[in-house]
Amino acid sequence: MIDVSTYHKKKYKGLKAVVLENSYVRCAILPAYGGKMVSLYDKEINHEWLYQAKDKQLTVPPYGADFSKYDSSGFDEMFPGIDRGPHPLSWKEVPDHGEVWALPWEYKENNGCIEMYVDSPVFPYRLKKKVGLYKNVVVTSYEAKNYGDEPFPFIWTPHALLNYNEHTEIEVPEGADKVMNVEKGTKHLGDWGTVHDYPVTKSLSTGEEIDLSKLEPLEEGTMEKFYFTEPLQKGWCTLSQPELGRKLTYDFPEEMVPYLGIWKTRGGYRGEHNVALEPCTGVYDDVYVADKIGKASYIPPKGTYKWTLTIETGER
Repeated sequence: MIDVSTYHKKKYKGLKAVVLENSYVRCAILPAYGGKMVSLYDKEINHEWLYQAKDKQLTVPPYGADFSKYDSSGFDEMFPGIDRGPHPLSWKEVPDHGEVWALPWEYKENNGCIEMYVDSPVFPYRLKKKVGLYKNVVVTSYEAKNYGDEPFPFIWTPHALLNYNEHTEIEVPEGADKVMNVEKGTKHLGDWGTVHDYPVTKSLSTGEEIDLSKLEPLEEGTMEKFYFTEPLQKGWCTLSQPELGRKLTYDFPEEMVPYLGIWKTRGGYRGEHNVALEPCTGVYDDVYVADKIGKASYIPPKGTYKWTLTIETGER
């Protein structure tokens, strides 16, 4: 059941936005810019959850663009991979941060929801999503269709950059107690592939204990990305703001979206400060690697792969 909400169009930094809004939340989406969600506003406390870049005008990226040269705010869809590299099925190149963030999506309003889809110009798939509001929850239903005759390996993740401060805390299901670093030569977590205890580990440069469930140490010029080494036992994760008495919780089916990555930057990437919770269908960013190690997901031949993501605002 979808909560009674308004649907309207407006301009957002020079581009057409479609907006869903009720008495709890307001979300704005740019169909022409990869179907990205650029705002998730918590009306109950007047708080913007999604990181906002300083650009006053947005430029729609061309297919295959370098992600770092375009707007990094909001929630971009990553599919069918994240890192640039060969696809294991055909060896055709998956662009930087996947294809769909830099493609225009078709859309229509239907009974208070936004229905959207995009077709790959290179690979045999269509990705669809339906976004609606139910009270304080943004509900997104996904369907990936494979037009080919072989299983199609893919990685999907919501690359949703969130605001944070010194109070921010990350909550994950029980049993998520080991992580693997996937950034090169980071100050505290070391080289790609280094495994750490979670949440508390030791910095490899200072020897001091750091709590990875928080944004410490609060210092400039660092960035980190790590994945939990085992599939999640339950499909949820939370960003909590104790000083606001508020939290943002993602729910997803762990059998379809079994993995979780965390991204943090404190000025180490583009001078920006944001954090992302990234439930995903495969690891570790590269779909070719994920397929080789048996940690990708697959759309069946001539079939579909379906999952949901709900984002709930609420009291902590």
